[in-house]
Amino acid sequence: MTADGNPQALVREAMFLERAGRFANAEAAYERVLARWPDLPDCWFNLARLQRRARRYDAALASYQQALDHGVKRPEEAHLNRGVIYSDHLRQDDAAQRELHAALTLNPNYVPALLNLANLHEDRGKREEALALYERILTLDAMCFAALARYANLKFVAALDDPLIDRLRRALANASATPADKASLGFALGKTLDACGAYDQAFDVYVAANRHSRESALPPGVSYNHRLQEQFIDQLIETFTPDRFKLRAPLSTVPPIFICGMFRSGSTLTEQVLAGHPRVTAGGEIDLLPTFVRSELSPFPSAMARTSPDQLRRFAARYLEALRNLYPGAECVTDKRPDNFLFIGLIKSLFPDARIIHTTRHPLDNCLSIFFLHLDQSMSYAFDLMDIGHYYRQYRRLMAHWKSLYGNDILDFDYDVFVREPRPAAERLLAFCGLDWDESCLAFQRLSNAVKTASVWQVREPLYSRSSGRWRHYARQLAPLRSYLDDLITADRLP
Repeated sequence: MTADGNPQALVREAMFLERAGRFANAEAAYERVLARWPDLPDCWFNLARLQRRARRYDAALASYQQALDHGVKRPEEAHLNRGVIYSDHLRQDDAAQRELHAALTLNPNYVPALLNLANLHEDRGKREEALALYERILTLDAMCFAALARYANLKFVAALDDPLIDRLRRALANASATPADKASLGFALGKTLDACGAYDQAFDVYVAANRHSRESALPPGVSYNHRLQEQFIDQLIETFTPDRFKLRAPLSTVPPIFICGMFRSGSTLTEQVLAGHPRVTAGGEIDLLPTFVRSELSPFPSAMARTSPDQLRRFAARYLEALRNLYPGAECVTDKRPDNFLFIGLIKSLFPDARIIHTTRHPLDNCLSIFFLHLDQSMSYAFDLMDIGHYYRQYRRLMAHWKSLYGNDILDFDYDVFVREPRPAAERLLAFCGLDWDESCLAFQRLSNAVKTASVWQVREPLYSRSSGRWRHYARQLAPLRSYLDDLITADRLP
């Protein structure tokens, strides 16, 4: 039978195109199928996946709804995917929660929805609700290592004889645990051992967790290339110079406040301080700039040479429009994506009057915190302390360049100084952003906004200083790194 009377030939074509990586063509093929046979729920579901991949989130939501309306076999999965879009991409957490509850109404034991709902509770600072869900998941599936790791990260463990430590060790030894499972469990175990003061044990566990994280990367065995990173920083410095990309006339709309620096340098805390101000909305880790860099501005930064002022203005307008869609009615939004330090030259080309907050802390604390965190495998430098040190040196080299170009528009906000003397540091921060003082900026732990970073629980507590100087617990293990970074530590006049 021809495709005139049977959609299967066109469906097979769409599936072939997707497997071949021709996603736009696959999307178009599914649209052709559904234009003639609109009652095929699986095709709506597959179209939604492709639309989500293409960042067409409203279209994806509509297609998932069509799949539901036409009786897709696993409706809870469609609700789950809608929930993820609302939470991760559209920042509409109430809508996300409704979708997850809808999935669980259909299938109360649907573990992916339970995991996502628990994670949403974590984002919102609802510790007890999240813990209860992880416990429920582990009752349903004792081998759900993701739930066990998240549960362990939320629990307060004060002594080495806590049963949770033994449970994590047994899970790590389980033959069914994959490298990804072992990485998650290992980072959770390292955190509990560190909290108990078993620093030597914790460090050894973190070393193994990073090894497992590297093994779980795709492609496996991904490594950090020192030479390529140095070349990239060279290119940025050579591309953005005082005589190129001179400041254009600024747009009339107020640009966001950009917060950047190394990961684990206090950027989430800084954003929460600003979010305490009634005029500021916390935008979190917005991926608009990296998306431009990966798409129209690729290869970056060399593509900047062929980018006209009009194109830059269009990029800026698109950025601001996307921000208005994410946060309608917001007066001032923060874009807190740490690795935007790589794109400060682009930021200042798009938004000449942009204010940039550069978060800093003691280099050894910063590097150790990265090593102790289960970061995405694309951050290949994070698996090894000396690789982290190399990346840190390159970051400092680039920041020195940005300050030579835009020094008056970049504020160094030092985490260690802030936790010692909060009020003066916060006053300086607000003044830099053109904001009047507001006492609520020092009560950031009371905010109810969602925080979608690893620092979610730190910023739910009153200000503390126990993370400042934490490196001293690991001075022996950090000795090679300290020697490598000694000139920077000395220049910063740090202990």
